[in-house]
Amino acid sequence: MKGLLQRVSHASVQVEGELVGSIDRGLLVLVAVEPDDTSESADKLLHKLLNYRVFSDDLGKMNLSLKDVEGGLLLVSQFTLAADTRSGLRPSFSTAAPPALAAELFNYIVRQAKTLHGEVATGRFGAEMQVSLVNDGPVTFMLQV
Repeated sequence: MKGLLQRVSHASVQVEGELVGSIDRGLLVLVAVEPDDTSESADKLLHKLLNYRVFSDDLGKMNLSLKDVEGGLLLVSQFTLAADTRSGLRPSFSTAAPPALAAELFNYIVRQAKTLHGEVATGRFGAEMQVSLVNDGPVTFMLQV
């Protein structure tokens, strides 16, 4: 499972012109599910997302987590992150999980996030989405579990 984490001062997702998810200060995470992923993979990724220290403390050092700053978490499914881009000029999606597994695990991580964290918003699985963000820093990390 992969998560492209971006520290944001604001982020939102629209589907067909309708706002479906929005946060202020927090993390926008694009999530990709791969064929061998399980609920354990999702749990590990979520633990990292909630506890990864990417927010600045009083000294300007990245020592605070999303939990520490009580920030928002916006989760957006993005199968293209699982693409194999090692050869050629066209991505291969053979490394992405089948849609049924991807939906199951994405929905699982969303449910778990809502149980463990205060502010959680999402995009809409499988929809064409327009994602807007103000990347704070910019700070972006690729997490893999």
